[in-house]
Amino acid sequence: MSLLEQLKFDKDGLIPCITQDAANGEVLMLAYMNATALENTLRTGKVHYYSRSRGKQWMKGESSGNTQQVREIRYDCDGDTLLIKVEQRGAACHTGRRSCFFTVADGDELRCDGEVDGATAAAYAQQDILDAVYHVIQDRRRNPSEKSYVHSLFTKGLDKILSKIGEEATETAVAGKGGDRDEVVYEVADLFFHTLVLLGYYDLPPERIYAELRRRFGMSGIEEKQSRKQ
Repeated sequence: MSLLEQLKFDKDGLIPCITQDAANGEVLMLAYMNATALENTLRTGKVHYYSRSRGKQWMKGESSGNTQQVREIRYDCDGDTLLIKVEQRGAACHTGRRSCFFTVADGDELRCDGEVDGATAAAYAQQDILDAVYHVIQDRRRNPSEKSYVHSLFTKGLDKILSKIGEEATETAVAGKGGDRDEVVYEVADLFFHTLVLLGYYDLPPERIYAELRRRFGMSGIEEKQSRKQ
């Protein structure tokens, strides 16, 4: 009987996968696979996952170069979870850290453990900058520093965050009217950043926005408005 026949995929055809460093046993990340991702993992020896936010399969490191070479695949007694031991090239986490599990809960205090690899962080940022910025915002929120602008926004509360979004939206409109392309880029970047702070306030990851845009894709404006009333 094949590995696929031994496994229990959920109603969406997915199975969680814990990825572990084969050299030292460190847990690197948790992601999901569908049957195709697992088949490609077995065929190539490089770990493939299924992105629930993007709705598609992807190979770890396909953009960043931080690939995962399979050393061993196991599954649990119920057949509903995978454990894959890998040789990790570079960082596993999109923040540039070796492991995604870098936040330590020490009683009521939270702290970050592990250094960020600057080159790796840059590579991931190029791959998905909005997600990277969002995670930095959440890190600043949970690990406050007096020098952190993001922390100061959260300290001042929702009204301050909303006022900054309004301010940046106005400045974006003024830049658009002025016709300076560089200024438009600069102001839109500010607007995006402060919008991500708002998402952080409500613990809404950018994936939720991606999913909503996918839902709307191909709809007319009239159809989209009608769908919200249903």
